[in-house]
Amino acid sequence: MKQYLDLVKHILANGEEKPDRTGTGILSVFGTQTKYDLRNGFPLVTTKKVSIENIIRELLWFLKGATNINDGLMPHTKIWNPWADENGELGPVYGYQWRKWDKYTCDENGKCEKSHIDQIAQAIDLIKNNPTSRRIIVSAWNPADLPRMALPPCHAFFQFYVVNGRLDCQLYQRSADIALGVPYNIASYSALLIMMAQECDLEPGIFVHTLGDAHIYKNHIEGLEEQLKRTPHKLPELKLAKKPFNEVTLEDFELVGYEHDPFIKFDIAV
Repeated sequence: MKQYLDLVKHILANGEEKPDRTGTGILSVFGTQTKYDLRNGFPLVTTKKVSIENIIRELLWFLKGATNINDGLMPHTKIWNPWADENGELGPVYGYQWRKWDKYTCDENGKCEKSHIDQIAQAIDLIKNNPTSRRIIVSAWNPADLPRMALPPCHAFFQFYVVNGRLDCQLYQRSADIALGVPYNIASYSALLIMMAQECDLEPGIFVHTLGDAHIYKNHIEGLEEQLKRTPHKLPELKLAKKPFNEVTLEDFELVGYEHDPFIKFDIAV
């Protein structure tokens, strides 16, 4: 994960001080891009322990279209707890937009019926049946729904690219917490890429991570400096059982050969 550590170094060296929504204070760089080739191993940070189980739980929760922290796999992790209301609800966040984007069809009398668009299903269909399309995009950024979301999407939209039997994915992330969030984002979208590639009988290829506001919170600097003293280990392998996309469960993933340095605690900025 030299690419990730190089990104950390770049922001520490070139980041500009800015106030932020949380009041914590940040070092920020606008506009970065990092590439991770999954053929060289699964890009899970090795210079600290990262919980692949929590990452997969959250990803499968998204793919279920869920929006409540008490639903499905999410009670086992506290990733979204700080933003949920008293009932555990988050509003129409990622999973809702991925699988249930609201669609309204109106007749000539103005009577409208509500239905939904499953963007993930559409992406799979395009990859299988129109792989040269430049429109294989899934968006979580729905301006009409932003006021109802507990937190507007940070990882806003992603695009798939098919070439020579390989499936690549590029994510645009408008806001990136480098210490705490980005290692999860890299692994989550890489796992999604593996799932999509398997469903479409393609080889998982390159995950391209494009960041808008790439920032380090000031209270994370010490922990990141500790990480930079450590030597990255060989990347692990993420194995996935051969099952239909919508039937994949947590138990179908196996992380093999994950060597890592000790956990580093980073406080979350809410």
